[in-house]
Amino acid sequence: MSIFQLFKKINPFVKPYKWLIVGTLTMTLIGALASQVNAIVLDKTVDSINALIPLDPAQWSKAGRLLMIISIVLLGKELLAALISFAQKYYGEKMRIFVSQDLAQAVIERMLTFRVAYFSKDDNEPGKLQTRIDRGVESLSATVKNFFIDILPLFTSAIFALVLMFMANVYVGLVALVIVPIYFWITYREAKRLSGWRRDRRAFREAKSHGIMNIIESITVIKSFNRERIEGDKQLALQHQLTDNQMQTRKLSYLYDGLKSFVEQIGTVLIIILTAYLVLSDYPGMTIGKIMYHVMLFSNVSAPIRQLHRIYDDMNDALIYAEGFFDILDANGEVEQTGKYHPEKVEGHFTIKNVDFTYPNGTKALHGINMDIRPGKITAFVGLSGAGKSTIVNLLDKFYAPDCGEVMLDGVPLNEWDTQYLRDNIGLVLQKNHIFDGTIEENIMYGNPAATHEDVVDAARRAYIYDQIMALPNQFETKALQLSGGQQQRIAIARMFIKNPPIIFLDEPTASLDAIATEQIKNSIDAIKRDRTVIIISHSISQIIDSDQIYALQNGRVEQGGTPDEVYHQGGIYKEIFDASARSLNIEKIAKTIEDEE
Repeated sequence: MSIFQLFKKINPFVKPYKWLIVGTLTMTLIGALASQVNAIVLDKTVDSINALIPLDPAQWSKAGRLLMIISIVLLGKELLAALISFAQKYYGEKMRIFVSQDLAQAVIERMLTFRVAYFSKDDNEPGKLQTRIDRGVESLSATVKNFFIDILPLFTSAIFALVLMFMANVYVGLVALVIVPIYFWITYREAKRLSGWRRDRRAFREAKSHGIMNIIESITVIKSFNRERIEGDKQLALQHQLTDNQMQTRKLSYLYDGLKSFVEQIGTVLIIILTAYLVLSDYPGMTIGKIMYHVMLFSNVSAPIRQLHRIYDDMNDALIYAEGFFDILDANGEVEQTGKYHPEKVEGHFTIKNVDFTYPNGTKALHGINMDIRPGKITAFVGLSGAGKSTIVNLLDKFYAPDCGEVMLDGVPLNEWDTQYLRDNIGLVLQKNHIFDGTIEENIMYGNPAATHEDVVDAARRAYIYDQIMALPNQFETKALQLSGGQQQRIAIARMFIKNPPIIFLDEPTASLDAIATEQIKNSIDAIKRDRTVIIISHSISQIIDSDQIYALQNGRVEQGGTPDEVYHQGGIYKEIFDASARSLNIEKIAKTIEDEE
């Protein structure tokens, strides 16, 4: 990405704050003019004092008035400069904060429109995305600040100083003009050589951030296996790569900084030699005061040069991080597609015809799937882990689209359905449901934001979590993240009850619950199943055996289909799972224990 492209991308975020731009530009113009005052005053002062030498008693009063005027002008100028600097920095920082806010919100709103497939890509792990967004917002908003607080004032002042130098003496002005492009060329070469290193640094930082998130999320497993040293070594290897990159970058930067400083000093020396020669040659308009005048003006011309390496570093960071940031904003192909079909009632009749599906990471999960999921019935997906059960549910909820084949609901292709309307009519309970940072009531109401407190209480009762909530000090105002895993699962189930959809997907809904809680939730789920289309994924035979039909899957293919009795007597994977579950439960011994008790 070039600097021109960068500013073109940022422009829509800066445009709403035109009044801040006007204020900043006005302050910049006044400040640039004020910064030339010292050179002008010094020029006049030196020549005026030189004219008074040698001083006699009659000229002391004139010298006193001169010093008074100089003091008033310089102090007045400094006061004005302080006010201008405050206004300039305030307006510039205000714009940076507002632009930062808009950039962060824009990328969040953009990501919320993306397909689930986007977040499944290898390069889009949570830690990497977070670093890409944080660094992007930080560097882009800093670019706005640098432009209005650093670059614009410095270069405006430099242009004014250069114009004054040319007006005073063309030859001196040409010397200053020749030095500047040399400095810029050196800075350009530096940026070009460092661009690859900066891009690598971004990748290392993303990997580092992702690794830290993995440690936090997996800390229990890490400690249980005593793998702290292994995880620490992994992060140390990444840190060494990042450190090596930073050292190489700094080494090159310092070499170029020394070269640029040397070029700047050459310019100052040439200005002094040339102006001194012109004064000694009695060149018209050249006085001793003009020596100091040109040196100070050249200092204003070279001020952007002195700051350029820092500004250029920030700018190049912005160019690198802007690529990743705007890759997110510009990912038009990742936006979730929606149709317009919006019937008054959803029956819940799914038909899957010859569907293949491959995940974004290249794993092929489904092969030629054919299913007929009848409305108002309970359909169970059975199979070993990795058979493709959850993948089919993801397709039915439009989280992904099939590679080929067709998925239909009530006779209409799923891609023609209004996505939001479709999901409003589907309740999804996963094996591990996400609990948001908020109260218990807020988490239950996530299923229906328009629900009343009475609705929340009713949903909690039906999920058999009400009594436990009321036993808490803050009851429904308790932070939901403070609950145990099983309690959080019941909150998720209550969330589904309050939504009350005609279609329900249950993916191991009671996996994290104890036996009594499982029985309680099973009774609640049995109640809500009536007259709804239900798809259940479970390794619990007690839940599968109640279904109206079963599809047994293996390696991404449908191996069997029919009622539980029919599929069991066919033999195959379902019978193997059923028999293994019965053996693992030690059914015979349990039955004997119950008989003895009776």
